[in-house]
Amino acid sequence: MKPEAKRYSAVVGSRTITIETGKLASQAGGAVTIGIDDAVVFAAATMGGVRDGIDFFPLSVDYEERLYAGGKIPGSFFRREGRASTDAILTARLTDRPLRPLFQHGMRNEVQVIMYSFSSDSINPLDILAINAASAAIMISDIPWNGPVGAVRVGRVNGEFIINPTFAEMDASDLDLRIAGTKDAILMVECGAHEIPEDVMVQALELGHKSMQPLIELQLKMAAEVGKAKREPTIATANEDLQKKVFDLVSAKMNTLLDKPLSKNEFYGGMDELLKGVIAELCIEGDTTAPVKKDVQSAFSEAEHKIVRERILSAGKRPDGRMPTEIRPIWCEVGLMPRAHGTGLFTRGETQILSFATLATLGEAQELDNLSPIKSKRYMHHYNFPPFSTGEAKPLRGQSRREVGHGALAERALEPVLPAEESFPYTIRVVSEALSSNGSTSMASVCGSTLALMDAGVPIKAPVSGVAMGLITDETGRYKILTDIQGTEDHLGDMDFKVAGTATGITALQMDIKISGLSTQMMKEALEQAHTARISIMEKMLAVLPQSRAELKPHAPRIITVKIPIDKIGALIGPGGKNIRALQEETGTKIDIQEDGTVYIASTDSVGAKIAQERVQGLSESVVIGNIYTGKVVRIEAFGAFVNLLPGMDGLVHISQLNSERVNSVEDICKLGDELTVMVTDIDPQGKIRLSRQAVLEGWSAEEAREKDKGGRSGGGGRGGPRGGGDRGGRGDDRRGGGDRGPRR
Repeated sequence: MKPEAKRYSAVVGSRTITIETGKLASQAGGAVTIGIDDAVVFAAATMGGVRDGIDFFPLSVDYEERLYAGGKIPGSFFRREGRASTDAILTARLTDRPLRPLFQHGMRNEVQVIMYSFSSDSINPLDILAINAASAAIMISDIPWNGPVGAVRVGRVNGEFIINPTFAEMDASDLDLRIAGTKDAILMVECGAHEIPEDVMVQALELGHKSMQPLIELQLKMAAEVGKAKREPTIATANEDLQKKVFDLVSAKMNTLLDKPLSKNEFYGGMDELLKGVIAELCIEGDTTAPVKKDVQSAFSEAEHKIVRERILSAGKRPDGRMPTEIRPIWCEVGLMPRAHGTGLFTRGETQILSFATLATLGEAQELDNLSPIKSKRYMHHYNFPPFSTGEAKPLRGQSRREVGHGALAERALEPVLPAEESFPYTIRVVSEALSSNGSTSMASVCGSTLALMDAGVPIKAPVSGVAMGLITDETGRYKILTDIQGTEDHLGDMDFKVAGTATGITALQMDIKISGLSTQMMKEALEQAHTARISIMEKMLAVLPQSRAELKPHAPRIITVKIPIDKIGALIGPGGKNIRALQEETGTKIDIQEDGTVYIASTDSVGAKIAQERVQGLSESVVIGNIYTGKVVRIEAFGAFVNLLPGMDGLVHISQLNSERVNSVEDICKLGDELTVMVTDIDPQGKIRLSRQAVLEGWSAEEAREKDKGGRSGGGGRGGPRGGGDRGGRGDDRRGGGDRGPRR
């Protein structure tokens, strides 16, 4: 019997969002589809058992971008979806981040959330739908969870905020804010912006949190009406007696260790020594009543968590000795590598990033095969995090989700300041190599990449700097916001809030928290504190390189822009690309042609670029009767030689016009590839061009050449336009006979 689907709708901003359940995926813990107009996302949430020996919460969130949703067949060799695209990875991360903090601490059951794109209209983005779909699926499932979560996107067009804007509206927006939260607080923020001031950003955050409330209420209604009874999860419980014993053993020693400023190695080395001592004292071999090593390690971690956090809350003392608003020492360099187009080294404390900028023609832009209406990317930012950056030795397994996410964040931060394609027609790739890591390599990537772009001579609108903010709270309501958090504070703290921007405003935000939410007041304070830090960091950067270099590096391609008539594009390309390939090979250039007739010529060789420019510009010229041209012989027939005058324009020098004396064979005068200087004597209505070398040798005027050439025509002239010469020639009446067939157009 066909099941009856339940439909629930809510108005969010000015758009109606509909959630449906009961028809699909009945064996999943909970399954829904969520839609806005013709955009639909499916989500299923399921909870399994507990894997043996597991000591963490195994939550996995995956988003599969199915191209059938947009009526497309994948462009890969196998014609099916392969490894997740960058957009799919980022959507999965975006969904995971607000879900994870709301599961019960210590939960060990495996939980899996899977989302598919079912329908894409290329009008509405799917990422926000995915977050809401995942939350709704968990809410109606048998999985215990402290949700629901609502999510919206906030745009701003002409100073007016828009909730859940379309792709077209986003094109005109100076803000792309994705925000998720509960009824009472904000859980996750992901944002790109065109230098938005902090006070405007706070307004957008407040509006976003208010606008998600109908989605939260809708999910609560669904849970009450169709939700399953929640299962009892397996919770890892702490041994409170052991925790107290370990705390009492290490408290004094740990405080003594933390009383002096510590580097990363000193901190972890000191903690390891304390842990070894506790294990040696408590884990007595042969004593059946002694605690096991794993439980002692867990109790030690809890003691470390309490002591470090309390020192920060009560005394403002951080593990490395800094005050809450203090930034670690910074030093920078540019121009490190001789062949790179631009390099920037940014070091802050024990975090170090080396960024490389590479310039190429627009034809090198990344083509995208996904459900977005955006089909290519002119700017790419990639981030690599090798194991040696944290002093570890691990196999290299390709880029992780974290690396993809960090690269996307840096890309979002820098994209608003890049020059327009019209004024700087380059594809730009920046790669940030994490050489050493102790907190916020993503924001160090923003700083290092700004320097690399400036070193490459990219005329960015303004330099961008970034900083990571942290938060420590307790159950009494006390909290401290920390500037420039390091790895320990990220691990032991409650928030990782990354802020990037120019001196004018914010270009990117990313916030993840481990607690159940963050008030807008806390976010306001964090943004203000981050602004002060960003300006301070930027001053250190600009002391090394105050502005973008006026010239590109010697090894960077110079791009010359030429405009040709649209009807000449085919002549430049040639049959099967023959002409354009030959020109590139001859001149050592890279040539990209746009649909509007704009031609970009790129080369590190100024001579080759100049030759290519002249050839391309020649397409805009017309052959004029009486003018003298020097061109290459491109074809030889018994009746004459075809000479290329301008790109795509060949003319015929009849054998009778090759010399002042009688010529027995065309090859007595010229061979294929030779250059001939000739005069244009006639262009007939079909565009066939008649040439004379004799006219040049004897100094005839244009009128004389035309008159003397009339009597010796045979075989017709070459046709102007795409190379290929004339159509069938007419019967000749000179002494050599005539009627040879000219080449076809």
